[in-house]
Amino acid sequence: MSKTLDMGCGSRPRNPFNAAEMYGVDIVDGLGPNIRKADLAIEPIPFEDDSFEFVTAYDFIEHIPRVIYAPHRRNSFVEFMNEVWRVLKVGGYFLSSTPVYPHPFAFMDPTHVNVITEMTFRAYFDNVNRWAAMYGFNGAFAIVQNEVRDSHLFCIMQKVPLPPPAVAAPTEPAAPPA
Repeated sequence: MSKTLDMGCGSRPRNPFNAAEMYGVDIVDGLGPNIRKADLAIEPIPFEDDSFEFVTAYDFIEHIPRVIYAPHRRNSFVEFMNEVWRVLKVGGYFLSSTPVYPHPFAFMDPTHVNVITEMTFRAYFDNVNRWAAMYGFNGAFAIVQNEVRDSHLFCIMQKVPLPPPAVAAPTEPAAPPA
């Protein structure tokens, strides 16, 4: 039985993949029996590892700060992406629809604290570049779809196993002194 999890869902989790079971996470408590309360800027997703075939985030990621400095420095956005990777089953899909730079919607709302570009997911969280690994990203996603639609970046990523670590090419031994 397939399960989906919608981030920042309010009282109505979205289910674009038509999963059999729907769950949600929101900062507000008491929204429904399958909706758990959590502040995902500072708390983990309140579900077990490998729980979902689908995770969605509509107009949500822009509210997760990239960095928080109190009481110590944390890369909240990277931690959030680690959590998404953690709760997805291998082969599961993460769908995000987020206001994208340079569209004004990316900046109009004062609670938009994370500016997303067309390259954010493709370069930092994919299974090829994995640039977010230097900031603590532990996962990898295959980019299925990544396109700007009007004012939003619509991205679908698939959880994949971590690629093997890069192995340095062997070097030629130094020539003996003459």
